[in-house]
Amino acid sequence: QVQLVESGGDSVQAGGSLRLSCTTSGVTYSNYRFSWFRQVPGKEREGVASLYTRPRELAYADSVKGRFTISRDNAKNTVYLEMNSLKPEDSAMYYCAAGRPDNWLRPGSYTYWGQGTQVTVSS
Repeated sequence: QVQLVESGGDSVQAGGSLRLSCTTSGVTYSNYRFSWFRQVPGKEREGVASLYTRPRELAYADSVKGRFTISRDNAKNTVYLEMNSLKPEDSAMYYCAAGRPDNWLRPGSYTYWGQGTQVTVSS
């Protein structure tokens, strides 16, 4: 059974940093793309960052390039999202997803989702 469990969300001041974790079970990393999405009430889920192994590929939304970094630790079965220089507009529920999407930005293309972790950035 595949499980994705996010953690690390918190309330921080603008300019601060957070590291989100997505601990996985039941998945083989080489078979899936792992991505982070975020969503605020009333808006669509937005792709933030994505990581794929074969071929190795990292992708980021323009709004987070240079500030966010996606990575993974195979030994810990965990995918991370390092977030720096946080802005109030980064406030959202952040979700981890795994799948074989045709387009990494399309949430409907993912098979597995975590329950989300809340990030709140105050000005």
